[in-house]
Amino acid sequence: MNILFIGDIFGKPGRRAVERFLPELIAEHRIDFVLANVDNAAGGKGITEKVFKQLSALPIDCMTAGNHVWEQESIFPHLESQPILRPYNLTTKERGKGFCLVQSKKGVPVACVHLQGRVYMEKKGKQASHPFVAMDGLLKEISSQAKIILVDLHAEATAEKRALAWYLDGRVSCFVGTHTHVQTSDEEILPGGTGYITDLGMTGPHHSVIGLDIDTALRRFLTDGAYKKFEVAKEGVRLEGLVVEADENSGRARSVKRIRKNL
Repeated sequence: MNILFIGDIFGKPGRRAVERFLPELIAEHRIDFVLANVDNAAGGKGITEKVFKQLSALPIDCMTAGNHVWEQESIFPHLESQPILRPYNLTTKERGKGFCLVQSKKGVPVACVHLQGRVYMEKKGKQASHPFVAMDGLLKEISSQAKIILVDLHAEATAEKRALAWYLDGRVSCFVGTHTHVQTSDEEILPGGTGYITDLGMTGPHHSVIGLDIDTALRRFLTDGAYKKFEVAKEGVRLEGLVVEADENSGRARSVKRIRKNL
């Protein structure tokens, strides 16, 4: 089975990149399943109902969000009924779900799990419980339901992402990091057969400060955050992500390949 992970979709430029490149990537890599992070898909902050419907019209099988998922109330009803995930390990879980089972194009069940890190994430969105402990419990529930298990950890710290990947090695098919918007060059298959990358990168405007207009970002830094304007950049648009080939019988990754497509 060939799986495509799409890094954090940022604003309208990111959505344009997905619309442009997704059909091409599916054909080129014979993709059977697509998972995309959409935490910044609507103006860089969360995802609205309108944007969700736009992305749902594309061949995306599951979406993960992150700490910004609570900023757009129009998406809340869809968190209950659609394959769009908020972090599983939140301490307060009044709505939505953190994992789901989705059939691939081949009819193979795929378990998708979304987690939020804790290191440097204390003031970002809702508080999260221990992702290591949360995964131990969840795997007892889903391991018998799907061989292919995909995990997206939305987190700041490289060490936290890498540590959890080692902890889950051999128990999940692929573990990817999102949130930092800078694609890392450390893709690999861990000894137990888990595909890994610290961060998928960003699908959006790279002539920017991780998606934000450069002048706007500089003013925010120079005023210690007092300058509140938020403006999505427009130039240097590209799609970033990862393609993973996984064995349908064992659930182990066979190959991993970083993706970067310039618009």
